[in-house]
Amino acid sequence: MSDVFYVTTPIYYVNDRPHIGHAYCTVLADVLMRYHRLFDDETYFLTGVDEHGQKVEEAARKRGVDPQAHCDEMQAHFRDLWATLDVANDDFIRTTEPRHAAIVQEALQRLWEKGEIYLGEYEGFYSPRVEKFFSAEELVDGRCPESGGEVFRLKEANYFFRMSKYRDALVRHIEDHPDFIRPESRRNEVLGFLARPLGDLCISRPKARLSWGIELPFDRDFVTYVWFDALMNYVSAIGLYRDDERFRRLWGGVHHLIGKDILTTHSVYWTTMLMALDLPLPRHIVATGWWLVDQTKMSKSLGNVVDPLSLKDRYGVDSLRYFLMREMVVGLDASFSEVAFLKRHNYDLGNDLGNLANRLARLVQRSFGGRVPEAGPEAGPDAAVRAQAEALPGEVRRLVLDLRIEAAIETTMALARRINRYLTETEPFKAVATDPARAGHVVRHALEGLRFVLTLLWPVMPRKVEALLREMGAGGPVRRVEDLRWGGLATGAEVTLAGPPFPRFEVPKEVAEPAKSPAREEPGTPTSATVSYEDFRRLDLRAGTVVLAEPVQGSKKLLRLLVDLGEAEPRQVVAGVAQHVRPEDLLGRQVVIVANLEPRKVFGVESRGMILAASDDGALAVLHPSKPVKPGSRVS
Repeated sequence: MSDVFYVTTPIYYVNDRPHIGHAYCTVLADVLMRYHRLFDDETYFLTGVDEHGQKVEEAARKRGVDPQAHCDEMQAHFRDLWATLDVANDDFIRTTEPRHAAIVQEALQRLWEKGEIYLGEYEGFYSPRVEKFFSAEELVDGRCPESGGEVFRLKEANYFFRMSKYRDALVRHIEDHPDFIRPESRRNEVLGFLARPLGDLCISRPKARLSWGIELPFDRDFVTYVWFDALMNYVSAIGLYRDDERFRRLWGGVHHLIGKDILTTHSVYWTTMLMALDLPLPRHIVATGWWLVDQTKMSKSLGNVVDPLSLKDRYGVDSLRYFLMREMVVGLDASFSEVAFLKRHNYDLGNDLGNLANRLARLVQRSFGGRVPEAGPEAGPDAAVRAQAEALPGEVRRLVLDLRIEAAIETTMALARRINRYLTETEPFKAVATDPARAGHVVRHALEGLRFVLTLLWPVMPRKVEALLREMGAGGPVRRVEDLRWGGLATGAEVTLAGPPFPRFEVPKEVAEPAKSPAREEPGTPTSATVSYEDFRRLDLRAGTVVLAEPVQGSKKLLRLLVDLGEAEPRQVVAGVAQHVRPEDLLGRQVVIVANLEPRKVFGVESRGMILAASDDGALAVLHPSKPVKPGSRVS
């Protein structure tokens, strides 16, 4: 074993059924876990539900049921969804379980005996929606600054945790560990929060106001604040105070996946609680983005929530998992629409991967007796395909460790597209009549490459990949990526795929192609108009590195690029160069962009810049710096 990878999701409120946001974070944890299992790491995956607090109590009251009965019913929806989405979590924790409540009470008692908790009086504005107190200065238009919901003025005695005591130590830890909070923009957000005075944290609620919670061990008239209770799940599930060896082993590799809306609770509340309990801080806290509908966060109150089960039932589990992982960059928001989902399914899975597998299976079954043919001497483009395949595991590992799941998938799919071009270049369906040995070698070569593609997609689509590997004569997936070696395909293995593995679906008309650009000047023909030097200086030209390049679905001309300009997050740019340069040829290359161009939507995708390219008789050549420069360097 090379490392320990312990991954957690937030534990989800049981005040309603799960939606696509819950599904995304849980599938992401599952995909990361499976990649790390391929990398031969010891893995452990925890998810669960948060069953205490005012929101849960109110949801039960509205339904006219006991809170425990409400929780028992609602938690089953989460368990059932994870099972149907092929989520292979090792544990599912409920905060109403005795094993959890006992650890919460023990931790509270230890902090009380250390003097880290004291009784005080609080007066402020309470938000039931986020279950937090705010000062008058923190309110926005008299409402909760986080949810926009109503607040109520309260004055009551409560117990407080001395959170302020740990502010300076937490700032030092964040500054000394740049990748502790990811992405960098969220790290900066937390440091900005900590730049202001940090108060102590109210960690109790009087039973007279809220009875649904874990009782304080040192005062039976109070229950603990839901966040103190909920956050402890990450340690109660793995043996804190019960199994020290197991706890130390797993906790050393913990990665928290959270939504950006609960960044403060995890990066400040939780970390200071751990410090007070003399426990190590997590290795990474990773804040994911939101799924947006019409540029608005999905919210039950807004009625724009997408039911992941409905998508799964209509289009399949594997397509849904693929879309969730391919469409969102970890840490950034992503737009959801059924049209975008179907385009991703049709173009990536139907055309690139599914068409490759189907054309190979038909050729093997028609011309080679349904069996994997023998290998022959390498010739022509064979070596390039093999080299790209053999480099793939290392490249995918590097990207996954950097949490670039979408780029790892794109790099894998680039090999599928390369194999499709390889078949077009070598034409084995024609060569089989004149040179069957060479045709057989080409087919086997393509099958070997496909085996690499499928293996590196197994974490994303485990059920479909396992079936395809069997149907394409490759058996099952390897246990470790180190076992994935060229030549591992058995000669004579049966290829049984009976048809396209990813049937295409009809996509509704959404938008038309963007209007054509104005006619370009002929090369060498000077323009009659001039601009002033001051106008030229207004252009902000920057050099950046392309970290993602992919076709814009539905367009033959456009590529979607993410360009590292040295900013907190990569810049999204749409470029009309798809007919002149392949996406994989841009990955890792430096380009020059107009960085202060007004954002605009191109084919439904927001573009925040323009890359520079030269035109020669209609052919475009993307401009690159003559040597590598620091991302964000000004071009003048």
